Amino acid sequence: MSNISASDTPLPPPPRSSTPPSSVPAPPAAAASASYSASDSSARAAILAVRTEVAKVVVGQEGVLAGIIAAILVRGHVLLEGVPGVAKTLLAKTLAASFDLQFTRVQFTPDLMPSDIIGQSIYQPQSSDADGAFRFRPGPVFTNLLLADEVNRTPPKTQAALLEAMEEHQVSFDGVTRQLPEPFIVIATQNPIEYEGTYPLPEAQLDRFLFKLNVPYPTAEQEQAMLARHDAGLDPHDVVASGVRAVATAADLIAARAEIAAIRVDPAVQAYIVALARATREVSALSLGVSPRGATMLLHAAKAWAWLSGRSFVTPDEVKAVARPCLRHRIQVRPELELEGTTADSVLDGLLATVPTPR
Repeated sequence: MSNISASDTPLPPPPRSSTPPSSVPAPPAAAASASYSASDSSARAAILAVRTEVAKVVVGQEGVLAGIIAAILVRGHVLLEGVPGVAKTLLAKTLAASFDLQFTRVQFTPDLMPSDIIGQSIYQPQSSDADGAFRFRPGPVFTNLLLADEVNRTPPKTQAALLEAMEEHQVSFDGVTRQLPEPFIVIATQNPIEYEGTYPLPEAQLDRFLFKLNVPYPTAEQEQAMLARHDAGLDPHDVVASGVRAVATAADLIAARAEIAAIRVDPAVQAYIVALARATREVSALSLGVSPRGATMLLHAAKAWAWLSGRSFVTPDEVKAVARPCLRHRIQVRPELELEGTTADSVLDGLLATVPTPR
C-alpha cells in the first residue's frame, strides 16, 4: 500500500485475508482468538462506502480522502495543504454529508478573534434574573467537523484558541469547561505558495494534527471529468442535490473505533515505530525531530490504516504507508539544507529506507 499523500493513492483495496505475511511474526494464540474479522466488519463496509458518496461530487483526491477517513477513525485532525481551487473545502463538506456529521466552515482572517471560534458571553437584559445575566453562546467550534479555512491567515492568539479543543475536545471559558460534540474533527487548510500576511503555525499546534496531507492538482483525465460534471449541471455548493447521502452513522463510527482499538501491534512493530521516531532526532539534516506524541500518533494511524485494509493487526507496511503524512509536519529541516532543496519527505524517505524493518 502506498503513502497517502499522493493524489493517485486509492482507499485501501477490498477485504483481503487477515493471514499475516511470513515477514511478520504470527499473533500469539490468545491474541488471535480475541481478534475480530476486519474484512467482515459491517462498520468497515459502511466507512468504505463513504468513498462512493464522495466520488459523486469530488473527482480524484482518493489518497487525501483516505487520509481524512483514517484520521476520523482515530480522533485525529488533518492539515490540508494545497493551492486554491483543488477541492479542499468541497472534499470536507461532502465527507461530512456522507458521514451524517454536522459541518461548520470558518474562514480564518487577520481580524478573527478567539471568541469568534470558541464562543462568548452575551448579556441578556430580559433574563429571569432581576439585573439580567450573561449567557454563553457557543461558537462554531461546537460541531462535528470544523473546517478551519486558511488557518495560517489568523494571528497566533486566535490559532491558539483551537489548541484545547483539538487536544482535549473541550473548551474552557470563564472558568467553565464545556465538552465538544463527539465526534469532533478539525480539518484545516493552508496555501503552500502565498505567505504574505500569514502566520505560520507553531510547532505545538502542528503537533496536534495527525496528518498533513498535500492536495495536488488533478490529472488531465480527472480535470476533464470534473468539467464534464460541471457542464452537466453539478452544483458544488449543494452536495445533497448531487445525490450524496449519509451512508455511515455515529454508531458505525463508534463500532469502527472499538475495532481499531482492539487491533494488536506486535512489540517488534512498536519498536520499529520508536526507532523511526528516534532516528528523526538523531539525523543531522533535521533541527527538530518527532516528539513522543508523534510516535503515538503514528501508532494510531497505522492501526486505522490496517483496519481499513481488512487486517486485525499492524505490519510494518502500514507504518510505512502513513509515515510521511503523519511525520512530515513534526520535523524541521535545517535552513541551509532546505535552501538546497532538501524536504521533510526526502529525509523521511531516507530514514524509511535505512531504519531496519522487522522480519
